[in-house]
Amino acid sequence: MSLFRVNVIARNPKDESKETAPLEALVDTGSELTWLPADALRGTSIEPRRKRSFLTATGQRVTRDIGYAILASEGFETTDEVVFAEPGDMILLGVRTIEGFGVLVDNVGHRLVAQVTVVAASMP
Repeated sequence: MSLFRVNVIARNPKDESKETAPLEALVDTGSELTWLPADALRGTSIEPRRKRSFLTATGQRVTRDIGYAILASEGFETTDEVVFAEPGDMILLGVRTIEGFGVLVDNVGHRLVAQVTVVAASMP
């Protein structure tokens, strides 16, 4: 596995004219959710909706605010929950957002690649 970063923009789903500047995020298929700086999210009037606890890679338990955002990167877009990252937290593009984009992670080419979604066959 290799590590690479992409630029992510978060838009307020209630007012899409409010968006963050591009934020460099580490593509992390080990993180369920996307983590973006709390001040950047609040700057777009994205509001925390609830709190959630996480266990970090170092074994530390942390609690963070969660909100809803429209996330865009590399020409892909989805709506997802986003973690309000605090100073010292990593900025991450999580697997739920990656799946929402409908992409695969190309660790060799360091990019996101569109994939065809497989669905169940229709009944005759």
